[in-house]
Amino acid sequence: MEIKQNILDAVNEWLTPTFDAATQKAIEEMMTSSPKDLEESFYKNLEFGTGGMRGIMGAGNNRINKYTLGKSTQGLSDYLHIAFPKQPLKAVIAFDCRHNSKSLAKVVADVFSANGIEVYLFSDLRPTPELSFALKYLGCQCGIVLTASHNPPEYNGYKVYWEDGGQIVPPQDGAIIDTIENLNYNQIKFDANEDLIHYIDTDVDQAFIKSTIENASFGTSQEAKDNLNIVFTSLHGTSITLVPDTFAQAGYKNVNIVEEQRVPNGDFPTVKSPNPEEPEALAMAMALADKTNSDIVIGTDPDCDRLGVAVRNNEGKMTLLNGNQTMILMTAFLLKEWKKAGKINGNQFVGSTIVSTPMIAELASAYGVGFKVGLTGFKWIAKMIKDFPEQEFIGGGEESFGYMVGDAVRDKDAVAATLLICEMAAQAKAQGSTVYKELLQLYVEHGFYKEHLISITKKGMEGLAEINQMMVTMRNNPVKEINGQRVIMLEDYKSSVAKNLLTGEEETMDMPKADVLIYYTEDGSKICARPSGTEPKIKFYISVNAELDSVENFTKVENQLNEKIKNIIASMQLN
Repeated sequence: MEIKQNILDAVNEWLTPTFDAATQKAIEEMMTSSPKDLEESFYKNLEFGTGGMRGIMGAGNNRINKYTLGKSTQGLSDYLHIAFPKQPLKAVIAFDCRHNSKSLAKVVADVFSANGIEVYLFSDLRPTPELSFALKYLGCQCGIVLTASHNPPEYNGYKVYWEDGGQIVPPQDGAIIDTIENLNYNQIKFDANEDLIHYIDTDVDQAFIKSTIENASFGTSQEAKDNLNIVFTSLHGTSITLVPDTFAQAGYKNVNIVEEQRVPNGDFPTVKSPNPEEPEALAMAMALADKTNSDIVIGTDPDCDRLGVAVRNNEGKMTLLNGNQTMILMTAFLLKEWKKAGKINGNQFVGSTIVSTPMIAELASAYGVGFKVGLTGFKWIAKMIKDFPEQEFIGGGEESFGYMVGDAVRDKDAVAATLLICEMAAQAKAQGSTVYKELLQLYVEHGFYKEHLISITKKGMEGLAEINQMMVTMRNNPVKEINGQRVIMLEDYKSSVAKNLLTGEEETMDMPKADVLIYYTEDGSKICARPSGTEPKIKFYISVNAELDSVENFTKVENQLNEKIKNIIASMQLN
């Protein structure tokens, strides 16, 4: 195949002495044996998405390697000196179980230190939420975690956190990206000042565990804790470093760990994907639950910011909850506990995102607390906390199996969420109920909302173009009817316009721009289209709802909602 000139120009830059011999050799091998890989590695610069920078490891400007991460860290260092001109600068770095994470974390530490920035580097792998906690605990201006979350083994990534403990948002993100893009690779300072690099571990771990227990424990009796039988799997990831200790210190003794998945391993050998959204990922844990007659199964993704939860349904069978359901359960439990403690006075709020279940707004309203909604990604929930310091943040989450309990950690936190859902499960069991029964009762009280996610994967350069074209088509030719129901409202977050398709009236939405479209139909259904910021996918989020007059009618109404979802998928040709 003929290689385009812009790709050849980028390749030639990487064959200069700025880049080491191993990198140049890898590029030369691609040129002769795999021109397609060469094109994919160089056709664009790796971009920041909703979860930072994430990509396949390898040589090239569209790959994760010491040079792309070094350039990002150099740009970030330059920006830190501008943003905090009169302060001694400090940064903290964590990394997960993926291949090269430890060595890439040291590269990042080297560049920071070479720029006169004091660095706190975790001595070994740690969960992502501990990085957010450590940033504030150590008084740093910036934090980095090397992770690709639940992506396949060939991926790695780089998340940037700011002084409030949340991921970077406007205007910092744009300014940082501009600074990075204005750099040349030969401007990266790789020569470390080792005197500025400090290794951290146990002290921060214990402070984090103490904070987690304070935020996610709610007076559950020791008898109730002893009576809860838990299965936990770390899916070969970082949570094994903290979750078992958190369970022990919080008083939960009956924890059965999936031993085959205990050891961190970047190849994730026992699963197709280490993604707790996928039922297959928790298959071994579910089998152990049946063997041990456990009440609840919890599995975390490799960097321990998201969790999958399975509980026994009314027939006693283990059932995997989706992210919206766990968010509903945890939010309702927090609201109930805050109300019981007399802590709700109208100055509190819960947070969620535009692609998540509308039921969270119903819960907030029922308890008299505020509800704030942001774009996809927990950085926007963290921004809510930062923007409204006069209000208390109770908790918040989104559909992608993440939850944030309080504001000690400003990102999704599977350590705190694991403890929180166990508190709820233990209390429910002590009262003769179950987590599943509590969920059905919430549907009766607040409306039965059911969600479904369709993910369409389109890999590589051509796939990205296909996804972009799908969004252009939907934007320029909006559907007027879905499943026989008129579309009454279309929200376009790229143009910041919400348009009533029946009257033609338009309103400007006060939210940052994003490539997202949301359709609302006259029967209360909601369909959101959004390209993923971290994976080669376009996602369609479907939400339908109905009244549920009694728990006994749950199956009947669920079947009706399932049929409605099926018809929406067919109507929009998403099969």
